Amino acid sequence: PRKRAQRMRWINYAVLAVVVVLLVLFMDGRQLQQVFFRPDMIARTVGPDLLNALKNTILYTIGAFVFGLVLGTVLALMKLSQIRPYRWLATIYTEFFRGVPAIIVLLAFSLLPLAIPGLQIPLEPFGAVWTALGLVSAAYMSETIRAGVLAVPKGQTEAARSLGMPSGMATQRIVLPQAFRIALPPYGNTLVMMLKDSSLVSTITVAEMTRQGQLIASSTFQNMTVYTLVALLYLLMSLPLVVQETARQLETEPP
Repeated sequence: PRKRAQRMRWINYAVLAVVVVLLVLFMDGRQLQQVFFRPDMIARTVGPDLLNALKNTILYTIGAFVFGLVLGTVLALMKLSQIRPYRWLATIYTEFFRGVPAIIVLLAFSLLPLAIPGLQIPLEPFGAVWTALGLVSAAYMSETIRAGVLAVPKGQTEAARSLGMPSGMATQRIVLPQAFRIALPPYGNTLVMMLKDSSLVSTITVAEMTRQGQLIASSTFQNMTVYTLVALLYLLMSLPLVVQETARQLETEPP
């Protein structure tokens, strides 16, 4: 079996080498550069407007993540509550927002002032984006936090209660810190997901990287170079989170 596995590895290496050679032989590098990596278009795209859109994208992501984390914690505690209506409300919320596309929620919040005359969402447009994306992410993060709370040994709570600590204080000081630590790895995936979901903000014509890329591409007719640069910027922002997430998983895996 060991020799068979070694032969299979060498076959896979050979197939991969053949594919790479074929790509190099049949791919027109000059044409590829003109379509995806035109230097003049890259220099024209990178400017104050794109950097401002980059800053807005980061602010949208961080604000929505904080909103979702706070609301997700409340929902997780409601699902674990002994009060049945709390559990029902939290379950209905999570199932609804996990089943509805984030873009629908975003569009609904952008049109909410039209449906309710006189309504003003604070910190526009950040308030609407933070609320819409935060509501969706809270449905996912609540399940992660709930799993972390359930993973904390019950003996921790029993020991705190035996020392005379109230139930709420035991949850706040003993259970939740350990639950957040246990649920820390999935938070990286959630943050990456929210970073990519922030591109949906372009549908409501709010300044962020995808929207700015659309404006530049429509004015220069060089769509692929602009969108390639925007995609690379998203990749550069998400890559540290992915690497950190992978390192944590490797640390927790058994040898």
